Amino acid sequence: MPDIRRRTFLGATGLLAVPVTIPSSPPRVAFVGSYAAGLDVALAGDAGLRRGFTVPGVPAASWFALSADKKVLYATNETEDGTVTAVDVRDPLKPAVLGSRSTLGAGPTHLSVAGRHLLTANYTSGSLVVHPIRRDGTLGEATDLVPHEGAQPHAHQVLPDPSGRWVLAVDLGTNSVYVYRLDAGKLVAHQQVSLPAGTGPRHLAFHPGGRALYVACELDPAVVPGTWDPVRGEVRLGDAVPAGVRDQDYPGEIAVSPDGRFVYVSVRGANTIAALRTGRALTPVQAAPTGGNWPRHFTFDTSARRLYVSNQRSGTVTWLPRDPATGRLGAAEGELSAPEVATVLFR
Repeated sequence: MPDIRRRTFLGATGLLAVPVTIPSSPPRVAFVGSYAAGLDVALAGDAGLRRGFTVPGVPAASWFALSADKKVLYATNETEDGTVTAVDVRDPLKPAVLGSRSTLGAGPTHLSVAGRHLLTANYTSGSLVVHPIRRDGTLGEATDLVPHEGAQPHAHQVLPDPSGRWVLAVDLGTNSVYVYRLDAGKLVAHQQVSLPAGTGPRHLAFHPGGRALYVACELDPAVVPGTWDPVRGEVRLGDAVPAGVRDQDYPGEIAVSPDGRFVYVSVRGANTIAALRTGRALTPVQAAPTGGNWPRHFTFDTSARRLYVSNQRSGTVTWLPRDPATGRLGAAEGELSAPEVATVLFR
């Protein structure tokens, strides 16, 4: 079992140390987050990603979320003295840091936007924090801090459900999925669903239909399907489906294809993306090599015809073609160097 109490944060140079020639028309961009460089802006095109530039003042950027209007980017700064940073990206080629706020905890590893609030999960200290989002996109002082109770809590994810009525959190240390109501900036406990000891739930993803969800378990490599009742705010979990093949495999990110037909999971150790078909039961389709080492995170591009994988230990972002009909992934078509990469987000 890996040591889930400690993480290493390294300093290094960013994607590019010299100016970049920028086309006259605004290009598509992707935000690349890493423990080494923080926030980088990469240029996105038909051939994949190209080197861009580093935005100073956003250290250890391990997760991103955009405001509803996509004018502001929010980033976790995954350090012992955790912070979250707001960045004006109305012109993504001229981003401007708007400021940071303390997460009142250590190792913030995930955040999401819920209406006029930013929700953040502190991994190391095992807590959730709520910040109000002002009209200009900046963050106010925290309005709530919710510690998870248990021997070794490690909150790994917090996000609103598709209906916007509820907030769900996943805690790797307490082996639980939590459901909250967000009321005037406060998280009100509603349900706690426990998984077997040693499961290590990490992230969950909702089916586009809004009535099903899937939980990626890190310590016992599996995907646990479940149902979601958005009226009652209740999770029911089913039987686990293996996502790895060895004890040294550790699932990382999980996502559902936009059409809801396939679930994808990054598997560190095996260094693959596991593809599973949805339906009455989850059916394994493929384990596709990522072309890198330790796939912490992946995301679809805007067309959902490629998966972009953040291979943390090899320090590369690779992109794999995706067949929407079969769900299968092809071999990596290219890569971008990004030391200690953690996440990628397309705007």
